[in-house]
Amino acid sequence: MFENLSERLGGVFDRLTKQGALSADDVKTALREVRVALLEADVSLPVVRSFIKSVESKATGSAVTKSITPGQQVVKIVHDELISVLSGDEGDDRLKVDTPPAPILMVGLQGSGKTTTTAKLAKRFKERDGKRVLMASLDVNRPAAMEQLAILGQQIGVDTLPIVKGEDPVAIAKRAKTQASLGGYDIYMLDTAGRLHIDAELIQQAADVRDVVNPRETLLVVDGLTGQDAVNVATEFDDKIGVSGVVLTRMDGDGRGGAALSMRAITGKPIRFVGLGEKLDAIETFEAERIAGRILGMGDIVALVEKAQATLEVEQAERMMKRFQKGRFNMNDLKMQLEQMIKMGGMDSLMGMMPGMAKHAGKIKEAGFDDIMLRRQIALINSMTKKERANPELMQASRKKRVAKGAGLEVSELNKLLKQQKQMADVMKKMGKMGKGGALKQAVKQMFGKGGMPEGMPDMNDPKAMEQAAKALGGKLPGLGGGMPGMGGMGGLPGGLSGFGKKK
Repeated sequence: MFENLSERLGGVFDRLTKQGALSADDVKTALREVRVALLEADVSLPVVRSFIKSVESKATGSAVTKSITPGQQVVKIVHDELISVLSGDEGDDRLKVDTPPAPILMVGLQGSGKTTTTAKLAKRFKERDGKRVLMASLDVNRPAAMEQLAILGQQIGVDTLPIVKGEDPVAIAKRAKTQASLGGYDIYMLDTAGRLHIDAELIQQAADVRDVVNPRETLLVVDGLTGQDAVNVATEFDDKIGVSGVVLTRMDGDGRGGAALSMRAITGKPIRFVGLGEKLDAIETFEAERIAGRILGMGDIVALVEKAQATLEVEQAERMMKRFQKGRFNMNDLKMQLEQMIKMGGMDSLMGMMPGMAKHAGKIKEAGFDDIMLRRQIALINSMTKKERANPELMQASRKKRVAKGAGLEVSELNKLLKQQKQMADVMKKMGKMGKGGALKQAVKQMFGKGGMPEGMPDMNDPKAMEQAAKALGGKLPGLGGGMPGMGGMGGLPGGLSGFGKKK
């Protein structure tokens, strides 16, 4: 999501921040490049014009150009303006589902991922909010649409309204409303039918259902890959039915992100969620400040922590912490972190959330550091005996040949893995010393307990703070050179990236 735009803007702002003193012409030149980058990202022309005009008026004043760090000031102005474009006017964008049973109407064109998104949101409501959810398919046109939702319901453990053949969408909606009330459900979700294009029948059907259930939320599901067409669809649905929020799907396949940047500005409707894959947990809340950070390569530590919380148990994190405090880090620990990275969405997902890493994603891929590499490393560890995993020092020449052969890989790859484990073990010892005062324990507790960044941890967006943290760790920046040890299941980037060669 936003990879192309992030890369283009990263190049512009890198040059800007390295210049030192800036003139008004320097800023205007940089903003011309920003303008081109936004247009190439398929952002609407009126939105681009308004954005550039606003940034230029704030960035060309003497307070910026004559400041000590003018380049960083301009980046901050762009960051703040991105937040403004993505969030629109101030207001409460939270879903209105507090009073049960709360109806949510899901609308959109056929093929936008509406049924899958319905299941994703139901799973999210159930697991994150503790809500009891009922799903109902109102799609009487598409073959097996109702059966598809029922199967998804079984997979996520959410009830679906029993299928009764021959009913029209309004009758199904009335039955869902009655069952939600009698069954004690907190939320009931109505998955309406779609079409390949907007027509009178589609609009009338959705409007009839809307009038029957009076939904608290009407969520429009649109395919983010369609760019400005997604914005046009949102405008038309809102004009004819009324939309309270938008869900952009397939954003993992869109390196441009123009639809997201144009949607709020043109329609005035908030983007509630973004779909980032086919898996039923591949959906995130859309928060302007965090998305703006990703676009500018600042990462999204909050999302990283949320993924860690969702995939690692507190008890497991505390066990890891105790081992790390003692400077213990063997192949079992490394395997767990590698598996954790895959669970959290793999390298592409993590790169977008780690501060400063988005612009290096291309180079990291060229170096062969990807999900395939992670799985190859796990295969090498699985090929070891229990004794070897617990004591990597035992790995001598004959053992290395056996392990590499068992994994179907070269000894050279095993040597890199062993070097990586040793580097991380060394960093663990340093982190353990830093954690004697309770900082490490506090970090794990906050990350896997109440969440949030622990007090005293460096600001990941502050280069000076990160530089000081790097010095404390012997020159290794956490998450780049020495992984992110002590952060529990986040895993970080094991070992130094420079240690990885091309895939064979």
